[in-house]
Amino acid sequence: MRNIFTKAGIAALVTLAGLSAVAPTASAANGDLVISVQHRDRHWRPDRRPDRRPGCAPWLAEEKAARMGLRRVRVVDVSRRTVTVVGFDRRGRDRVVFANVRGCPLIRR
Repeated sequence: MRNIFTKAGIAALVTLAGLSAVAPTASAANGDLVISVQHRDRHWRPDRRPDRRPGCAPWLAEEKAARMGLRRVRVVDVSRRTVTVVGFDRRGRDRVVFANVRGCPLIRR
């Protein structure tokens, strides 16, 4: 009988020690629910929504060509493999061809 009381006492001490270790951790967290939204796309504009298709979006090809120095850019051809953009630079009319994959990598200028 004494053995049972000893084991029960040790179990109670272990339980109390475990509760005392958990209590400060639980009280450190507040009960507020916080929902945060992170905006990742730096070049998003309200008039041009992000395109979810796997290929090169025509608006993204236009923006990349404009950043490369072309003015009055417009997409003239979209095929299965390429997106062609024309515009004007310092020397006159110019053409830029992008691959029709995600990220619109440059093929030729």
